[in-house]
Amino acid sequence: MSIKIKYLYFYVICAAFFYVFNMPVIARVESAEVVDRIVAVVNDDIITFTELNRLFKPYANQIRTRGYTSEKENKMLFKVREDILNRIIDEKLADQEIERHEIVVSKKEIDNTIERIKKANFSSDEELREALSKEGLSIEEYRKRIKEQKLRAKLVNIEIKSKIVITKEDIKSYYKDHIDKYIGEEKYYLRNIILKVRRLGGEAEKLVVKKKIDAILIKLKEGERFEVMAGKYSESPSAKDGGDLGLFKIDELSQQLQKIIKGMKAGEFTPVIDTEQGYQIFFVQDIIRSPGKSLEEASTEIQEKLYYEIVNKKYQTWLTELRKRSYIKIIR
Repeated sequence: MSIKIKYLYFYVICAAFFYVFNMPVIARVESAEVVDRIVAVVNDDIITFTELNRLFKPYANQIRTRGYTSEKENKMLFKVREDILNRIIDEKLADQEIERHEIVVSKKEIDNTIERIKKANFSSDEELREALSKEGLSIEEYRKRIKEQKLRAKLVNIEIKSKIVITKEDIKSYYKDHIDKYIGEEKYYLRNIILKVRRLGGEAEKLVVKKKIDAILIKLKEGERFEVMAGKYSESPSAKDGGDLGLFKIDELSQQLQKIIKGMKAGEFTPVIDTEQGYQIFFVQDIIRSPGKSLEEASTEIQEKLYYEIVNKKYQTWLTELRKRSYIKIIR
């Protein structure tokens, strides 16, 4: 019988005493007192209340300070506890597979990883240690986390990544289905002239303002420079800059303006538009087009995106299958 199985039986017996007599389990293991209970069994591993609570407590503290009703708080606490327990179960299953595959990570690999992180984000060992301290971690605990991450990454590589094949047809299909991402981006350099209408102004006042801006439009059609007319007549803060509004993507404009601006050419101006701000005329001074990407140029980017999408999907499927063929018992 393995050591893990022996400890499993020991904890199950202790847990039974806990539930029957409703009192803490106190036992001596290698001359040390243990006060704990089992919350889940994962094959020949166990998850203890202490292990679960250590990860759950920070989230629980945050939820309890949000001022939720008792009912909502209890629902959120239950949901977070279940999510964390499931995450621990998944980690236990992954660790068991790591052991089965005899995957190892050397001290040098951990050293190299920490060194890369330090060079990218910190100026010295002291600064790294200080940052870890703020997170409540010692350098030894951080090394342990790095080791766990690298072990699981190697497991994913064995079980999933090495079996993924992305074809040229997959890349071509993705490019075709997401062509809007790769045809480049258009931005419209706009100026405007605005004559405001008072909200409480009557129809007569509105008609007067409309006649004024119609006269401005006629002068623009006769060849007057837009920025000069904006400087003279516009009631906008940008009038002193010739009505300069700057660059906009089409979807950054109002629905009303999108319909009018879309399809216009540089150097054209709109008819008079009745807007919530007043009567306006817009001038498309320029259209800036950023270069798009051909299928060949976008291939590497698409391959990486598809790769990680497939990895995530297959990893969840792999975990689901692993759970099905494993013994998992949650003790309420």
